[in-house]
Amino acid sequence: MKQSFAPSLSRVQRGFTLIELMIAIAIIGILVGIAVPTYQDSVRKSRRGQAKADLVQIAQGMERYYTEGNTYVGADLSKIWGPNLQSPSKGTSRYTISFKAATTASTFVLQAVPVSGAGQDKDKCGTLTIDNVGRKTPSDSGKEDCWNMN
Repeated sequence: MKQSFAPSLSRVQRGFTLIELMIAIAIIGILVGIAVPTYQDSVRKSRRGQAKADLVQIAQGMERYYTEGNTYVGADLSKIWGPNLQSPSKGTSRYTISFKAATTASTFVLQAVPVSGAGQDKDKCGTLTIDNVGRKTPSDSGKEDCWNMN
């Protein structure tokens, strides 16, 4: 009878080595490092979209006010503000919407200022404005897309 001296396969390796675990953690870290800022940017962009919509709706209300009285003087955001919007002092809760300066008989400028500490103050567009002729800011170099749909 021959005896076989082949190595025993009774010890089966189970689990991960430390190197495999570190590689997996590094890959997850890289993915999270890319995904989280992209997600946060998308959230800021959607909140900016709501602020833009609110500004345009209020500007339309200002035009209705002008049509009725032939002046913007005396316009009150709390009365112009639509019933489906939040209080103008709170804006969209990430922006405060107000007049940038006093209204005149023929002009107004509305602004949406990002609320500090709400995360929206990191938005690249900053304060958004719209006036009585539809000029929208910011419109400087690098921020042309702040009012676009992209």
